[in-house]
Amino acid sequence: MELKTARARGRKTAWSPLRIALCVWACLAFLFLMAPLAIVFPISFSSSAYLQFPPPGWSLRWYEAYIDDFTWMSSTFRSLKIAACATVLSVVLGTLLSFSLVRGRYPGKSLVNQISILPLIIPTIIYSIAVYGLFSQWRLIGHWQAIVLAHTVHAIPFVVIIVSAALRTYDISYEHAAMNLGASRAMAIWRVTLPQIRPSLISATFLAFISSFDELVIAMFLGGSNMTLPKKMFDNIMNEIDPTIAAVSVIQIALVTIILVLVSKFGAGATPAKYKQ
Repeated sequence: MELKTARARGRKTAWSPLRIALCVWACLAFLFLMAPLAIVFPISFSSSAYLQFPPPGWSLRWYEAYIDDFTWMSSTFRSLKIAACATVLSVVLGTLLSFSLVRGRYPGKSLVNQISILPLIIPTIIYSIAVYGLFSQWRLIGHWQAIVLAHTVHAIPFVVIIVSAALRTYDISYEHAAMNLGASRAMAIWRVTLPQIRPSLISATFLAFISSFDELVIAMFLGGSNMTLPKKMFDNIMNEIDPTIAAVSVIQIALVTIILVLVSKFGAGATPAKYKQ
């Protein structure tokens, strides 16, 4: 009798009006966010010389135009290079900072913690102006290395937040056991701790890459003639609008989607072999 009552309550909860309304609202919000993709994707395969929906015909001409255009390709490779360099620097520096914030005992640690996430709080335009003023004194404006440094600072908070959360839940006794068996602290961290928090490191790496690859405002201030892909897309929209921008947008969306899938597969979904037993 009690089992039947529990099942009845479960059905009632599962199909309650509030739950149905929440599901409907979530579906509508999802469709609203995905609706632009239903327009961008067909336009990227349009045979028209203008942005026209629905397309009058189908063609790969705009993807070919993107690949054959030196400016588009150089901007793409430059964005990939900048994002890769910024990702490596932000992951290394952010991981070291995370160890300092989680395990360090020194005065002012709470202030350092707050400063480490400031790039997420400060509007990007204000941060870009400040970095421009600093780098202009160092004569770095127009160099891709300046964008790397600015993107590194901008991406470090993502690494700090994710890695710090992993370190706070990590059982440090494994590291102590390795040290008791003769490993140095650095070797214990490298061989024991980092592999255990590997999912968080992977997630932080991909998020840092996305934050750099898709960033526009900082690149506009510091890039000069070294255009990144987002800056080239912005200039294309302002100066000449053709379906090439739709093709580039589809490629960029596909890249970000692949990265998010990899994060879900190898990041949050990854589990150290020790815990699978």
